[in-house]
This record gives sequence, C-alpha cells and structure tokens, in this order.
Amino acid sequence: MIRKSGNKMKETARIWLHIAIGCFVIAGGLVILKHSHIVTGGTAGLSLSLSPLLHVPFHYIFALLNLPFFIFSYFHMGKSFTVKTILAIALLSVISATDHALPAFTIPPWIGAIAGGAFIGAGLTTLFRNDASLGGATILAVYLYKKYGINPGKTNFSFDFLVVLTSLSVFSLTSGLFSAISIAVTSGILSFYKRRKTSAGKTKDDPLSRASAS
Repeated sequence: MIRKSGNKMKETARIWLHIAIGCFVIAGGLVILKHSHIVTGGTAGLSLSLSPLLHVPFHYIFALLNLPFFIFSYFHMGKSFTVKTILAIALLSVISATDHALPAFTIPPWIGAIAGGAFIGAGLTTLFRNDASLGGATILAVYLYKKYGINPGKTNFSFDFLVVLTSLSVFSLTSGLFSAISIAVTSGILSFYKRRKTSAGKTKDDPLSRASAS
C-alpha cells in the first residue's frame, strides 16, 4: 500500500515536472514571437487582435474566450484534464511575465517564425503527453481527435489561421504572413507527433493516443 502510494506520488511529480517544462518551452516560443513582431495564435492572439477593436482590456477578452472551452473541457475531457489545463495556463502566464526583465532585442521575423513555432509545437506535445493543454483550440484539437480522429495539427492550424486573418485588421500583412509560417511549423510538429504515436502504438498516459482507441 505504501509502495503504491509512493509510486503514485512519483508519477504525479513526473507529470507536473513535464508540464512545467512544456510551459517553459512554450514561453520561450512566445518570447521569440514577441521580439520578432509576429502575431501569436490561439485565444491569446485572438484576444490581442480583438482588444483594440472592441476597446476592451486583453485579460477580459482572454478570460471570456476561454470560459466556454473550459466548460466544454470539464464535461467532455474530464476534471483532471481541465484542472491541469487551467494550471498550465496560469504557470505559462507567470513565466511569460518575466519577459519584462529581459533586455530589449529584436529577432529577424523569418528566424522567429520558425524557431518560435517549433518551440510552441514542442511544448504543446509535452503538455498533450501529460494530459493537459493550453485551453482554447488545443482543447478542441484533443477532443476532435478523440471523437473523430481528426489530426490535431490540422485543427490547430485552422483555428490559428483564422486568428491571423483577424489580426490583419490590427497588424501588418507582413506580420500576418510570418505568423502563418509560425503556425504552420507548430501544426507540423503536432501532426508529426500524432503520426509518430500512431506508428509506435498507443500509450495509456497520452490523451491523444488514448483517444484513438475510443
């Protein structure tokens, strides 16, 4: 009994360590995109675009956009997945806030698009492997894979592409094009992850692999 409890604690600690690592990697990708002047995808990017259009503070729009996804996640993905996702978002927000302590610098957009997209894609796969996400379309991506077998990379790309189109009313066309490259890289990594897990076999701890078995 004690050994089983100890193993469970170790497994829980391992999962949260990996989630923390995933958040750090994603935060690195977001910093790269920010200093490359590239629009961020997901509900964060959509909130940044809608904020000046609606004259509503970013955090209000971000919370409102994510709320229906959290409710959906609770009923369709389970309490554990939803709690991990909420805590992962909170952790990412804290980590990302440290960007203000960094010195000012600029990264060439084409480098930022590729590197930033790769970091975010790698971080998201880490979260997916540990039964978590970053809310918004990433919740939808896991659910659609579970229900209909739709490639999560395609879902992510479709949602983020709509975000980029929305951002063109606020940001430049050039920024939008580099953003499209960034989300293509992120979605490509998610698609590669899905194909690799499918060919390697289904793993119990992976929500995407577990979903394909249902």
